[in-house]
Amino acid sequence: MDYNTVAERLRLLAMEYNSPEYFITDPISIPKHFFLLYKNEEATLQDIEISAVIAAHLAWGRRDMIVRDCRRAMDEMRWNPYCYVMKGEYRREDKSLHRTIKWSEFALICERLKDFYSKEKSLESLSPDEIRERIYGKKSDKNAANKKIHMLIIPLDVHVHRSALELEITKRKSADIRTAVEITDFLTKVFPDDPCLGDFALFAYAASRKK
Repeated sequence: MDYNTVAERLRLLAMEYNSPEYFITDPISIPKHFFLLYKNEEATLQDIEISAVIAAHLAWGRRDMIVRDCRRAMDEMRWNPYCYVMKGEYRREDKSLHRTIKWSEFALICERLKDFYSKEKSLESLSPDEIRERIYGKKSDKNAANKKIHMLIIPLDVHVHRSALELEITKRKSADIRTAVEITDFLTKVFPDDPCLGDFALFAYAASRKK
């Protein structure tokens, strides 16, 4: 498939899926809620960051289930994430919060966030690998795609990777950071003002292939 054909298809798909209706049933709606409150001085930057960390951690599986369980987590936090984290009284059962993710895992993330915010003001001071280690409690891996952390690089999951391979955007078989950067570089040419519009397009391509 030549570049112009791929580029035109991606632009059409991005236009169709870059619509507010798709955000309602997407986990991004959770931090967006706090962002809108923040603009009215009714929430803090930390509220946005914490809700984004939790929403990203639960972003696995069907979107409606993800949003449902993100709301369960926010209900537990009384929709006041920063105060909840800093208070230090977390739900710790070995019961499921979302799929195989348990409340005890949620509590560990809250503990790490409390430790971080006790010393610093914003997660923006951390690199993706530092967020991986200090917030999510995973081992350092400089080659990891870190789908849940990266925002300016394409969030590389199995569906986006498969779409990119089928469209011959990449030939790399590993869903690692090098592949994510290669796909993002291609999308920069197609969407020079906002390469991550390509995320909508590749998601839409995967969805259309299932139909």
